[in-house]
Amino acid sequence: MRPEIEDLEPSGIARIALPRFTDPDVIPLWIGEGDTITAEFIREAAKRAIDEGHTFYAHTRGRAELRDAIKAYLDRVYGIDLDPERISVPGSSMMGITLAAQMSVGHGRHALIVSPNWPNIENTLRATGADVSFVRQRVENGRWHLDAQDIIAAVRADTHAIYINSPCNPTGWIVPQTTLESLLALCRERNIVLISDEVYHRTVFDRDVAPSLITLAGDDDPVIIVNGFSKAWAMTGWRLGWMIAPARYATHIAVLSECFNTGAPSIMQFGGIAALRDGEALVETLRTQYAGARDIVMEVLGRHPRVALPQPEGAFYAFPRVDGIGSSLAFAEKLLQEYDVGVAPGYTFGPDNDEHFRLCFAQSHGRLTEALGRIVACIDARG
Repeated sequence: MRPEIEDLEPSGIARIALPRFTDPDVIPLWIGEGDTITAEFIREAAKRAIDEGHTFYAHTRGRAELRDAIKAYLDRVYGIDLDPERISVPGSSMMGITLAAQMSVGHGRHALIVSPNWPNIENTLRATGADVSFVRQRVENGRWHLDAQDIIAAVRADTHAIYINSPCNPTGWIVPQTTLESLLALCRERNIVLISDEVYHRTVFDRDVAPSLITLAGDDDPVIIVNGFSKAWAMTGWRLGWMIAPARYATHIAVLSECFNTGAPSIMQFGGIAALRDGEALVETLRTQYAGARDIVMEVLGRHPRVALPQPEGAFYAFPRVDGIGSSLAFAEKLLQEYDVGVAPGYTFGPDNDEHFRLCFAQSHGRLTEALGRIVACIDARG
């Protein structure tokens, strides 16, 4: 086995969650999904696809109907006219990130991650053989913050990829448009691939959609945008996402998709078409639910004397720092074993996060309130 594969370890999320993943006694705030099932009109579209016999292989870059629907959606939301040849649907959003990593880095190349970050990103980049480092967001004036110059200063001579996620899992930080412009200018100059994970693009609370490189990057720019259906339309189990990349990458994306998973399942793609065409009211309903849940989290944890919690600007996570927590893994284990609440330990989201834990607040409000009460009890019991 290659050393870079043998050295990979399960994320802290998997380490905590998998032993009791289906335990009905646990209130699960550890995984990035809520307790709302996918909407009926999306499920019905997939059922019709089965009944109509769409059970065969699809194009490795996605069905033409779905790619057309993605273009129409992105054109409407961002006010653009996107070249459809830039759109690919290789499978899940995570598959898109995996393909972007495979295309941009490997042995002898460096990848820079804007952190705190979802742990799968680090493992995906390390699996290529690349050297990986981090530039960390910081809290300023009660908000998560990072300047473009902080990122630029962390770039090395051998940097070939920069990964950025906005709105951010786990902090909720939203990258400003001016920062995106500065990063794009750097990547153009240095020919660095800018991997922009925008899967929470509609989970924002002070605007309709988060700033995106899709409004800035041209077809010749070294930018790969990854997005998908899991979060905005509550379709986590469908494993369906898309990539926006230079059209000249289309053949390579198709080849890699064929190697990794032979393309996204046809049945799921019909659900994606329905979500894009008829799902705007759903997006707004979910966003309203998540905004209310954020308010509950801030009311309970944001006022706790031992908790520092900047209000998330987007996504549906809180990433509180607990004074004196010591080991985030030990805290998460205690919370699970003694209080039946599952959260993700902070250490798994990159360096310098061991006083933090992450909770997903995309839950029904009553269930979330119960979980938060147990979390407070666990914090208070630690003295």
